[in-house]
Amino acid sequence: MQPESTNGTSGGGLAVPMAWLCAEYTADEMMRNGALVDSGSLEFRAGRQTLALTIHLCDGPDPHAGIRTAARIDHWLTVTSYGHPWPQWVQRQLAARTERMRRGGEDPDLTLASEAWRRLRDTQLLATDLGNLEPWHPAHVPEPAADEAAQVWTPAWELGLPLGHLAIHLW
Repeated sequence: MQPESTNGTSGGGLAVPMAWLCAEYTADEMMRNGALVDSGSLEFRAGRQTLALTIHLCDGPDPHAGIRTAARIDHWLTVTSYGHPWPQWVQRQLAARTERMRRGGEDPDLTLASEAWRRLRDTQLLATDLGNLEPWHPAHVPEPAADEAAQVWTPAWELGLPLGHLAIHLW
């Protein structure tokens, strides 16, 4: 479908952010299928946006380049795993895409991905303070349970990341 406008700003076609929209759809399906939190909650939105950003940035500039689905899912799991420097990874990926766009590439999805990252980083959610609890391992001495009444404000991505990771596993 060609644009109605003839003022020359469209470059001859519509710049539709299909890769971002597909990533959002996939993330939404994964989060709903996982049924980890109520679909109307802020936690759900944080998980969906974190997962959409991960899916979009993992797929690269051509999401249909022939990468097998199993390999994609393994990559998503790796990027969202505990201990992976996810926020730094997001910033590097967005910077690389911004640079590619400056050199003449086109990325209609970049604005939406950057805005999602800004919201995830700047939005604070009230969550249970898990402190510095280490992940469970049979060789570790069990620590006392977290006090679920103690709550702290945390960036939305910190809550969305483990929810997204679990949703991938459950998908």
